[in-house]
Amino acid sequence: MLPGAVALGPPVTAAPVALLVRIRPGARVALPAIVALTVLVTLTVLATVPLLASVAGAASSPPPQTAAQSAARSAARWSWPTATRVVVRPWEAPATDYGPGHRGLDVPAPPGTPVTAPADGTVAFAGQVGGRPVVTIDHGGGLVSTLDPVVPSVSAGAVVRRGQGVGTVGNGHCPATAPCLHLGARVDDRYVDPLPLLPRPAWPVLLPDGQARG
Repeated sequence: MLPGAVALGPPVTAAPVALLVRIRPGARVALPAIVALTVLVTLTVLATVPLLASVAGAASSPPPQTAAQSAARSAARWSWPTATRVVVRPWEAPATDYGPGHRGLDVPAPPGTPVTAPADGTVAFAGQVGGRPVVTIDHGGGLVSTLDPVVPSVSAGAVVRRGQGVGTVGNGHCPATAPCLHLGARVDDRYVDPLPLLPRPAWPVLLPDGQARG
């Protein structure tokens, strides 16, 4: 080795003298060492690129869905429980589980109007709740519909199909001067807006605040 040269790689035996490159006064480095260093840096960069890509992909991925969201989005589209698709009062999300709000939607329907199951399921309840007749249907996957007020023509445990009759509209929930049918939806025991599960309504009819109903 020449005086002042620093060998950073294994000795080169293919040639009697290694080609030297001056990098600073008083010191020289063998060219094969520079090539080896360049290859090492290149391999390091190539190994880092997939890691950076995976980190960036994870940062841009949407957060995982909750069980309620997954169940609601995987559910089959419902059908309207009456012949009308007019919403006289929409869903109003409560601030808390027990706070005021409107846990479903109302469609105009006079007493005696036929009511059908919005989707396939099993009748979980058919009877009186708070003095009003109610039908509740379990659609599986944590998804449950509630029809109120409905005088049931089915009993708990009955298997029903989408569009099958389950009763007729009774009295309650809405004033006698503006009777309606209330449709509620629950996913994993939490109320959700049923409108995304239904075909597009004919048009919304929103009541003034002073006429809000419970």
